Amino acid sequence: MMPSRVHLPAAIAPLAFDCLHSLVENRTVYALDGFELNVFETHRAAYRVPLRLDGLALTTMLRGKKVMHLPGRAAFDYLPGESVVVDKNELMEIDFPDACLCQPTQCLAVAIAPDTIRHTVDLLNERYPRVETHTPWALAGPEHAHLTNTPELTGTLERLVAVSRATDANKDLLAGFTLQELLVRLMQTQARQLIFHDYARHLTTHRFAAVVSYIRQHLAESLTIDKLSALACMSKATFFRLFKREFGLTPVEFIIRERLREAKRLLRHPLASVAEVCLRAGFNNLSYFQALFKKYEGVTPGAYKKQMVA
Repeated sequence: MMPSRVHLPAAIAPLAFDCLHSLVENRTVYALDGFELNVFETHRAAYRVPLRLDGLALTTMLRGKKVMHLPGRAAFDYLPGESVVVDKNELMEIDFPDACLCQPTQCLAVAIAPDTIRHTVDLLNERYPRVETHTPWALAGPEHAHLTNTPELTGTLERLVAVSRATDANKDLLAGFTLQELLVRLMQTQARQLIFHDYARHLTTHRFAAVVSYIRQHLAESLTIDKLSALACMSKATFFRLFKREFGLTPVEFIIRERLREAKRLLRHPLASVAEVCLRAGFNNLSYFQALFKKYEGVTPGAYKKQMVA
């Protein structure tokens, strides 16, 4: 059986450069107000390469594979479509087991000044507080440092790279706005990881954890905003607004993604038909299901099924 994922998660396309100064962690730097954008390339296998960054950094894999060694945690594979948040001056030791001239490793690192982070976090907490006052906006700790990129986070990173490499006279101003958005997207991504992936731990302390639990237990049923907002003890308008603020997507978008995730699981069963999966995953229109599946997964449900059971 093939792996369950048939397409890469949200990943930025590799960047092209004219020359290299080193075959291991060749570094290209773009220094702007409030942050520094680094692109690291490695063109030969290497192990336990040390690296520290000046400032808290969001690192994102562009191509190839690393094995990350961070203080206090087990080593882990680091792949395109993933990000790791690294504290200021935290020692990273990195393996490049597969790097070579024909298959280089490339990683992006955005080192952010503390004042920039503090200003954005304070602004969010003052004007756009989170749904639970006991969990104010903040960058999460090491437990949520290794992330799978969301499309929203990837899109913001792509724009930050583009403006950093531009020659526009106003690029520092434009980059500042994009950096603020990046911090918001990063915190929303961490919030998704906290509640979407580990909601059972927060059922008594976070209203949206109960909503996520209910959605996952009733995917095949009609899921209305009326019902979900009542579970969160909010009006429909407030629920819709705060859910999107917290996680960066609407409740409807979350339901669609959860139903598609369930559909992929069901499609891997050899005897399940596409029409049966459509109904069991909560879609009541086969054409709509096929169109959504193709939009999000890049292939039709039938093609996905063939790949999974081949």
